[in-house]
Amino acid sequence: MEQKSKSQIKREMHELQRLGKQLVELSNEQITGMTIPQEICEAVLFAKTLTKHGAKHRQSQYIGSLMRHVDPEPIREALRDVLEGKKLETLAFKQVEQWRDEIVEGNDERTEDILNRFQGVVDRQRLLRLVRNARKERKAAKGRKSSKALFRYLRELIETSNTSSA
Repeated sequence: MEQKSKSQIKREMHELQRLGKQLVELSNEQITGMTIPQEICEAVLFAKTLTKHGAKHRQSQYIGSLMRHVDPEPIREALRDVLEGKKLETLAFKQVEQWRDEIVEGNDERTEDILNRFQGVVDRQRLLRLVRNARKERKAAKGRKSSKALFRYLRELIETSNTSSA
């Protein structure tokens, strides 16, 4: 077995610190939902409470030192899974925004597509009422209350269909 150079060891330590910093940027729910050692989980949650730069830096060094004693690969995989989930959420959000905008612009084909796509889940009258109100609101150049309500309903349809298919 080849002995690691001092520089290589230092690079690995910095990489573990960066991994720890990425964990600190996640929400508390995301951190506690991950399968990471309890000691690292507590250190990361504590780091989120710190406000002073020096204290944050020391805590990130501490997290890095804790990570040297465990295999970092499962932590990297869990972090990748969380970040991939965020990407999927963002894509779904953008999809719903696009649908809403198309519908409010007058694309009745999109409305029919949604009615067909979410059959059994969608309340046809509610959707059509929301569409009608959002279009009226847009023509009158009033606020965006109905448009927001339409967005929330479309997002609810996606979430409901995802949970029923899972």
